[in-house]
Amino acid sequence: MKSIEEIKPIVESLIFAAEEPISLRKLTDLIEGVDSAQIQEAITQLKSDYEMQGRSFQIEEIAGGYQLFTKPEYYEWIAKLRKKTGETKLSQAALETLAIIAYKQPILRANLESIRGVQSGQIIRLLMEKDLVKVVGRDESLGHPLLYGTTKKFLEYFGLKDIKDLPQVEELEAP
Repeated sequence: MKSIEEIKPIVESLIFAAEEPISLRKLTDLIEGVDSAQIQEAITQLKSDYEMQGRSFQIEEIAGGYQLFTKPEYYEWIAKLRKKTGETKLSQAALETLAIIAYKQPILRANLESIRGVQSGQIIRLLMEKDLVKVVGRDESLGHPLLYGTTKKFLEYFGLKDIKDLPQVEELEAP
């Protein structure tokens, strides 16, 4: 039986090395002889350690798993780095399309275009290439058109645990 002090560096290294959020189940599977309660305790202690040490990063629960994130107050520095490395931002039209899909999913392209008032096929393809949107099924109507929804990467990109964590419309309205 491993102590929490033995588990912490293992959990930390796995979360650090994971390319996407790593689930509690995956951590439990990887660390033999340790249960989920011990791993959760290790994560809680790591979070506390980072806070006490004034670290620039933190562990967040996101998209069904855990991931390391830089604290928001360091955003401007990270933005400078990303600008230098050429990371592309989403256009206003892409963000608008993505927001409609996120809030109305599963949604037909025709319904999306009805809301936006413009053709959206190219933007949907772009969002699918970026793995933010996917086909989630087919409608039962004539021709069985595709239904679109968001992906796990969408949750990661926007720092959400679940689609239910999207802000409610009331929260978005201007005062």
